[in-house]
Amino acid sequence: MASQVASPSASSLNTTSSSTTLSTPVLSPSSPTQLSPDEIELLAKLEEQNRLLETDSKSLRSVNGSRRNSGSSLVSSSSASSNLSHLEEDSWILWGRIVNEWEDVRKKKEKQIKELVRKGIPHHFRAIVWQLLCNAQNMPIKEQYSELLKKTSPCEKLIRRDIARTYPEHEFFKEKDSLGQEVLFNVMKAYSLVDREVGYCQGSAFIVGLLLMQMPEEEAFCVFVKLMQDYRLRELFKPSMAELGLCMYQFEYMIQEQLPELHVHFQSQSFHTSMYASSWFLTIFLTSFPLPVATRIFDIFMCEGLEIVFRVGLAILQMNQTELMQLDMEGMLQHFQKVIPQQLDNSPDKVIQAAYQVKYNAKKMKKLEKEYTSIKSKEMEEQVEIKRLRTENRLLKQRIDTLEKHQCNPRYSEDFVLQLEKELVQARLSEAESRCALKDMQDKILEMEKRNSSLPDENNIARLQDELIGVKLREAEAVMGVKEMRQQVKDLEEHWQRHLARTTGRWKDSPRKNTIQELQEELMSVRFREAETQATLKESKQRLLELETQNQINSNHLRRAEQEISSLQEKTKYLTAQNKGLLAQVNEGKRKQAEVECKYKEDVMAVRLREAESIAMLAELRQQIAELEIQKEEGKIQGQLNNSNSRLYIRELKEEIAEQKHEIQCLKGQRGLSDQHTFDGIHIVNHYLGDDESYHSQMKI
Repeated sequence: MASQVASPSASSLNTTSSSTTLSTPVLSPSSPTQLSPDEIELLAKLEEQNRLLETDSKSLRSVNGSRRNSGSSLVSSSSASSNLSHLEEDSWILWGRIVNEWEDVRKKKEKQIKELVRKGIPHHFRAIVWQLLCNAQNMPIKEQYSELLKKTSPCEKLIRRDIARTYPEHEFFKEKDSLGQEVLFNVMKAYSLVDREVGYCQGSAFIVGLLLMQMPEEEAFCVFVKLMQDYRLRELFKPSMAELGLCMYQFEYMIQEQLPELHVHFQSQSFHTSMYASSWFLTIFLTSFPLPVATRIFDIFMCEGLEIVFRVGLAILQMNQTELMQLDMEGMLQHFQKVIPQQLDNSPDKVIQAAYQVKYNAKKMKKLEKEYTSIKSKEMEEQVEIKRLRTENRLLKQRIDTLEKHQCNPRYSEDFVLQLEKELVQARLSEAESRCALKDMQDKILEMEKRNSSLPDENNIARLQDELIGVKLREAEAVMGVKEMRQQVKDLEEHWQRHLARTTGRWKDSPRKNTIQELQEELMSVRFREAETQATLKESKQRLLELETQNQINSNHLRRAEQEISSLQEKTKYLTAQNKGLLAQVNEGKRKQAEVECKYKEDVMAVRLREAESIAMLAELRQQIAELEIQKEEGKIQGQLNNSNSRLYIRELKEEIAEQKHEIQCLKGQRGLSDQHTFDGIHIVNHYLGDDESYHSQMKI
């Protein structure tokens, strides 16, 4: 019907090699006999698809029309061969092996399949992969399709009316009474006969239209049936649309949790979630996004279900939060309808990548589903109660009318009096039961108030009010019902008082009449009290619901506070341990510093001792030199030395002086290594050394 999977010839599969785990052998265009059995089987399947198209005369007309009108239409059977050159050959080979070995691959490599689907299914494999993903192959209902088209559906007029609104700008569907509109009508009509409870819903036509762009109408019908049965679409399209309400409830919770500022802005502008997100869930973005982007999202929907709608929806809100915060309700509607589609504009990778950055908790979604079901069941009970009270009021009015008719008749029957007495007894019993129920409800209210008073007080009133918005909205409807019932009771009282005023004179004639009047008055008063008791009971239930909600909110706050306290305690323990470690490091540093200072003092003392020894040695050397000089002078005066002895004596003195100089040089080297600030006697040493040098200079002279 729409664009089909064209059979790739052997010449178009000219590849070198593939590095993937599902690669196939190298194919040569000149030797088609080298194809593997898996590739031959794939080619056979694809050629079977083309053969089915050729046998369908409608499909042939579609192909011819698309060739005449536009070469870019998706409804061209030659589009597969024309676009084959633009596809990566590795992708063709990979998806070919996946299709051939589907059962094994899906069981063993489900995660890899999800990753591939998120990157996009090649257009030419999309039809067969969609059927494999939803298990729509070889369905028995496919054989009934032709028989269903022969029958008449009660939804045919509605389907005909909406056909022209489905993809009005698409080549395949835009012309009136075209092949596209005809096959779309056939599929929608067939499903309305299969599922009479759902029948036809407008949004479903866009999903069927997308399927018809990929596969023949029989296969599109089978895939659509599977989607309705296994992908929650049937619950979405039911007349009550209960599943859509659940999706809105879950999506609003995700916004409140992950985008609280935007949620508050939506609430302040009365911009409800259903005003912009209902079409996302009903059509899987097909009416909101450009077709290439919506088709990529639909690929993931076929693999993972409605989860992708929640993810993409929240990603869109995150990407546009700044702009939406500055707009009012009308501006936000225009932004969703015009600006966001232009932002995407055939670039699905960005929004899909952002979608998988969104936090999605499947367990929390299940819990929200239970909460929503509980809320709806309570609302149903309230509606049943209101309906019962309205019925009783209607019967009461009928009874009053009957009494008025009997009062006009002077003859009263014993049966009528007995009937009034029985009704009076039943009314009293009902009143007693209502009072017991009211008392139980009041006790519960007191218990809940005591429990709430024991909970810690929360200062953040605005946050609590935001959390109570949903409860207040549900409470408003019930309060309106109670007000309506009270107004009805008030009208009945006024009507009864007028009736008593009209008939006061008639009851004074006969004691029997007065007895009947008393019974009727008592019956009416009991009825009024019962109605008031029911209204009070209703208010008590609403109060109880509000207190339970408040209790739940306080419990949540208390739990969050306990979690914060526990986290702070853990952090305190960690910081205490870290502080102990730092103190230990400080003590160790102080100990090492003390050791260094002690060692330093010992070194200083050693240096001072060496310097004192050096000074003593210098003084001793100086004394020896003085003694030598005295001996020299004595030798010269006495003339005892001969020439040889004088020379020998002088040489010995020179050697001794040289040795003394050497020792002085050694002492100078030791002085240079020591600390100059540790001992003041170093200056004395320098002075002695200076004197010694001057003395030797004189000796040379």
